[in-house]
Amino acid sequence: MKIWLDGGLQDIESARVSVLDHGLTVGDGIFETVKAVDGRPFALTRHLDRLTRSARGLGLPDPDLDEVRRACAAVLGANPMPLGRLRITYTGGHGPLGSDRGEHGTTLVVALGETGRRPDSTAVITVLWTRNERGALTGLKTTSYAENVVALARARERGATEALFGNTVGQLCEGTGSNVFVVLDGEIHTPPVTSGCLAGITRALAVEWTGAREADLPMDVLERADEVFLTSTLRDVQAVHRVDDRELPGAPGPVTAKAMRIFEERSGDDLDP
Repeated sequence: MKIWLDGGLQDIESARVSVLDHGLTVGDGIFETVKAVDGRPFALTRHLDRLTRSARGLGLPDPDLDEVRRACAAVLGANPMPLGRLRITYTGGHGPLGSDRGEHGTTLVVALGETGRRPDSTAVITVLWTRNERGALTGLKTTSYAENVVALARARERGATEALFGNTVGQLCEGTGSNVFVVLDGEIHTPPVTSGCLAGITRALAVEWTGAREADLPMDVLERADEVFLTSTLRDVQAVHRVDDRELPGAPGPVTAKAMRIFEERSGDDLDP
């Protein structure tokens, strides 16, 4: 397996990042996960645009997107596989042990892992922990992911693959690595980015392609929604058949099934929408 590290391809067994890299010591970094089908990345331009927005939000230098594109192409070319998770990580680089940044420059890593197609439906839980819609990192895709690790572990304990958060004012927000949509009286709704959720790439495409509406939604909407589905890079559009102890029989329902079909068709027609 070959990865890209600071300027070139390296064997994964011998590639080394400093133990004092700020991404490791304080979580000072950003990342993107890109779906790759038969060596071709999906929606790469949108992912790189968000990478730049996240870098600016953290006060990191803009990433060299030409280098990132070269890195992605090199890693995909060196590691052929039918369906892959392409991970772009960009950190503050070698720095002091505290929160202050060093002066050694940033670190760029691009790696690829094989994955499989997700099931058509899944189970989710809700958690009492909240997203802070007014936080310094709100809307940024950072490597400070421990909160998601804890919540996802809780979901796994309960036989689910995702945990859904509310925000500090009790509104539905997002999952640990996904956006959430609900169907009410035949209409698709999803929380707005002002709720504190990440502006997901798949979320944006689903809104554009299905006509979903952004709306502030209370957490208890999950108790009465006709259908629920998730979106993310590797889930695409995935139906939910159970929320906590509430079963949603027949998932995917008709509206979700149509959204799944539209997304599959549109994403197949244009790899960089």
